[in-house]
Amino acid sequence: MRRVVITGAGTVNALARDVRGTFEAFRAGRSGIGPLELPDLERLQIRIGAQIRDWQPEALFAKAKLALYDRFTQFALVAGAEAMDQAGLVLNEALSHRAGVILGSAGGGLTTSDAAYREVYQEGRARVHPFTVPRLMNSAAASHLSMAQGLKGPVFSVASACAGSNHAMGLAFQLIRGGAADVMLCGGAEAMLSFGGLKAWEGLRVMSPTGCRPFSADRDGMVMGEGAAVFVFEELAHARARGAEILAEVAGFGMTADAAEIVLPSAEGAARAMRAALQDAGLRPDEIGYINAHGTATLANDRSESTAIREVFGDSPPPVSSTKSMHGHAMGATGAIELLACLLALREGVLAPTLGHNAPDGECLADVVANQARVAKPRATLSNAFAFGGLNAVLALKAL
Repeated sequence: MRRVVITGAGTVNALARDVRGTFEAFRAGRSGIGPLELPDLERLQIRIGAQIRDWQPEALFAKAKLALYDRFTQFALVAGAEAMDQAGLVLNEALSHRAGVILGSAGGGLTTSDAAYREVYQEGRARVHPFTVPRLMNSAAASHLSMAQGLKGPVFSVASACAGSNHAMGLAFQLIRGGAADVMLCGGAEAMLSFGGLKAWEGLRVMSPTGCRPFSADRDGMVMGEGAAVFVFEELAHARARGAEILAEVAGFGMTADAAEIVLPSAEGAARAMRAALQDAGLRPDEIGYINAHGTATLANDRSESTAIREVFGDSPPPVSSTKSMHGHAMGATGAIELLACLLALREGVLAPTLGHNAPDGECLADVVANQARVAKPRATLSNAFAFGGLNAVLALKAL
């Protein structure tokens, strides 16, 4: 089978609006979580989040284009452009037919649908913006990214809740490895920090009013974030032939379903996904030097994931961190943003920290990279995503 590598990366998130700035925030242990700025904030119980501040789309996009772009699409376009710039790809007609886009998103154009509901039900308007449907559809970001970059191969979106971007990247990996494409832009985009999005999550009673503290004994829930991360996945021989800089190899992918509960995680399903990724990559558990955990800072997830990691790696697992403590839980985009921490570990020997780890939980992992970044030299990493509905997706990366 063909080998797949990463030749470009781009991001927009609460920490920074590019990859280098995100790496610097990871290294410094800087959090992007803070007070939200939203309409009707006083009607919300949860008033913190990892929000992208001072976003000015009018400075980034032409007015005619902006009429078609929901916030999540805007994030995807900026992140995708950075990834393509780094990759240095020059597309001819033949390559454009062998290149595509797969993006994950849980909510799609939620800010658009939220605004439309407000206009119809609260303000009593008789009609909504004529582009409401093309703005809110889950595949909008993938479609616009394909148009912006001239990619005419496989293009679609994945909606598997918080595992969406890991599924998207895993499918892109499989398409290239299997010969159906040579280049794929993949990752995820999310903009769920709207009044309606937060109200919906408040109903689940899993949100923290104080902060995100994964694996810490005093954790009290997740904190929502937003943003996008997009990567250029490329067939190894193709990348080498054009002299591209290779950031890492995508070594394996595993996905499973719990087939159990809609909101409660299963350690067994998560463990099977990690084992599947290792097997697909041809890696032993002792070759993994870092795990970026799903680590939502909810009581159930952190204990379940810790159990799963111990099942796969034994009593001395590799160092683990949850960067959601910095960039929040960006839902369908979160796995893609977290893959940046794996790239940082492989390329620069820095393990991003888990902020807010104030006290160990005896039922969670012992070797959490707590509060400060750690210097290490992993040769291979795992990135976990375990979503509502029992949908698990794990990516294995290794240095090349």
